[in-house]
Amino acid sequence: MSVPHLVLDVHDDGTLTATLDTRPVAPPGGVGAWRRALFAQIIDHATNDRSIAVRVTVHESDGTTFTDILPAAKRPAPEPVVEEKSESRRAVKRQRAADPISVDGGDGFIAGEDVAVALVTAHTDATPDGRARALLDPAVVAAARAGEVVLVGRVSGTIAVRSLP
Repeated sequence: MSVPHLVLDVHDDGTLTATLDTRPVAPPGGVGAWRRALFAQIIDHATNDRSIAVRVTVHESDGTTFTDILPAAKRPAPEPVVEEKSESRRAVKRQRAADPISVDGGDGFIAGEDVAVALVTAHTDATPDGRARALLDPAVVAAARAGEVVLVGRVSGTIAVRSLP
């Protein structure tokens, strides 16, 4: 088994050249040139929305090189469609999954680094001694199939990632 190799060459003007297994990866229509801020979109575009694993090598304009292997994104199994016996097969409408919501995290990340994504489901206040504790609804955690929780201090910038039991 071989893993596709995505190479990103960063130019002095901030644009990128992308090749997948030595074949150029052109930006989609409406995007003049790949830019550093589009790193996630380049990965998604080259891997069909991360349906496959890929080895990524980034050649920075200053000569440094970063390499990482990004696994295919874990996709939850689709929920089975339950049919009622009284309805015919044609009468049962299939539910179409909503299109994914794109979130651009902006600059500041290291090329290829793993970036955790967390949805805010609740807020809490820090105690007088600066500690934070969150009480999570088990049903929400189960529905999200979450294995970790991220606490972010909006003023301090402190970030704590904790595994859920």
